[in-house]
Amino acid sequence: MMRDKDKYFMELALAEAERAAVENEVPVGCVIVHEGMVIGKGHNRTEALCDPTAHAEVLAITAAANHQETWRLDECTCYSTLEPCAMCAGALVLARIERLVFGAKDPKFGACMSLYNIPQDIRLNHQMEVVPGILEERASELMKSFFQSIRSKC
Repeated sequence: MMRDKDKYFMELALAEAERAAVENEVPVGCVIVHEGMVIGKGHNRTEALCDPTAHAEVLAITAAANHQETWRLDECTCYSTLEPCAMCAGALVLARIERLVFGAKDPKFGACMSLYNIPQDIRLNHQMEVVPGILEERASELMKSFFQSIRSKC
């Protein structure tokens, strides 16, 4: 049952990632869910906003916090198409997200399993459940296609 829910919400995150690709942004998408409802979503906008912090997860957290009218996103699940980086993992911890579900691992920047495990670091005052690999092939293929298309234009 939980895996079906995770796939459903990851599909929504993938739709956000596809929006990013159309906008020539690295195709990462994210949705934040509370009690079965999407309360925040985002996709990478670093190029459009000329902002290195405009990652999908940060934008989704901001939208969710605005929706909830609090920075504490207790009982929320974050669905990200790519393993969050250190900045985004830190933001998820600070927001008190309960669960993180991600698609593809990120061997170069991933901070939730690949390089670090910030969300489950017991030295921090909050930890969360981490569920990797949901619709991993689709998320990975989206990233590969995006970067292949960029390389072919050079």
